[in-house]
Amino acid sequence: MKQHFDILVVGAGPAGVAAAVCASETGRSVALVDDNPAAGGQIWRRGGHLPEQARTWLARLDVSRVMRLQGWRVVDSPEPQTLRAEQNDGAGSDGNCADFGYKTLILATGARERFLPFPGWTLPNVMGAGGLDAMVRGGLPIAGKRVVVAGTGPLLLAVAAHVAERGAQIVAVCEQASMARLARFAARMLREPGKLMQGAGYGLAMGPMRLKTGCWPVAAHGSNRLRAVTLRQGAKQWDVECDHLACGFHLVPNTELPAMLGCRMAQGFVATDAMMRTSVMQVYCVGEPTGIGGVDLSLLEGQIAGLTAAGRTAQAKDLAPRRQARLGFVRALHNACALDPQLRKLAADETIVCRCEDVRYAALRQRTNWREAKLHTRCGMGPCQGRICGAATEFLFGWGADSVRPPVFPALVSSLANLPDGSAGADARCVAAGIFSENSKETA
Repeated sequence: MKQHFDILVVGAGPAGVAAAVCASETGRSVALVDDNPAAGGQIWRRGGHLPEQARTWLARLDVSRVMRLQGWRVVDSPEPQTLRAEQNDGAGSDGNCADFGYKTLILATGARERFLPFPGWTLPNVMGAGGLDAMVRGGLPIAGKRVVVAGTGPLLLAVAAHVAERGAQIVAVCEQASMARLARFAARMLREPGKLMQGAGYGLAMGPMRLKTGCWPVAAHGSNRLRAVTLRQGAKQWDVECDHLACGFHLVPNTELPAMLGCRMAQGFVATDAMMRTSVMQVYCVGEPTGIGGVDLSLLEGQIAGLTAAGRTAQAKDLAPRRQARLGFVRALHNACALDPQLRKLAADETIVCRCEDVRYAALRQRTNWREAKLHTRCGMGPCQGRICGAATEFLFGWGADSVRPPVFPALVSSLANLPDGSAGADARCVAAGIFSENSKETA
């Protein structure tokens, strides 16, 4: 009724791929669960030129004995050392569910973009920086379109460079960090000439340098779609016409599943030791949920966890000093991307903060914490389960989620029912029961 593995890895980005490959190459039975149709995560998304590093790891995954469970989304942990997942057909869950048992669990759940609300941010063609990049890779026509890229973090330059290569006209790249902070970060990057060369390559791809520091959007304008953006830099404010605004204020770790399993948190990230072990026995966490540090750090952490979980501790310890050296980059990036307090003033009273439930800033300003806001306004209770507005309200008001309960994603009620073996019935819709009725489409 349930598939069992020595090691179960959740998340098929760089960290998860490295963990699964290293563990599988020791002879352990390994499964890799991910809700996307292909491995690689957001950073190694198909549809563009993959770096050699990505091609190497994905090739190792292809020839490994890892059982790849692509298109499966983990929603619950019905019992110890068991995860329950629903199959995703690309347009939403098709209702199939299965339980996966494990001796050891490695969580590589990645990160998502942080969005901050401002007037007009819900207009069509205002989207995340990574979101625009993904859509362009998926075939969105961008040639000749005027694009403003704004927010903070290295992703801005990468997205601007990519869409420029596809023919977009980059009107401006607006980095909210000051030139002084960026200069300190650049000085830290002198120790990593490869990163500096990569950044220079992005600048060349964009054409004439249009980077503006200490600058951010304060309003988007249009009726049925975006027409223009108001930008602010110090005391100066002006409008620019554009067709797309790609806006993301760095990354937020996906820690919902680790938190639900009881993993200890520290400063918003999953706390681990040097071998990537969490506070929960036989549960490891790797990649962005332990600290936003990029691909190189994610790969090191994945290898360390995969080898340790497979009993190859000595090999894993050999990699630990390299990981420790990379942690300096994490701290430098965190300091460079710290959000300017003035960004808290962007939202007007009528600005929507929770897009799922249409909750406006004025309604939230009267509340004192996240729980009270949910009870009185339904903020965070829509389909995204607070993944967008939660990060925004944390910055705006200092609120934090006080608990994470299943399901970690919207799920069928039947998938959440912990029915005894053999009593699933015609509507339980579980792969384990072998029954696939078209009834009971209720969702939670």
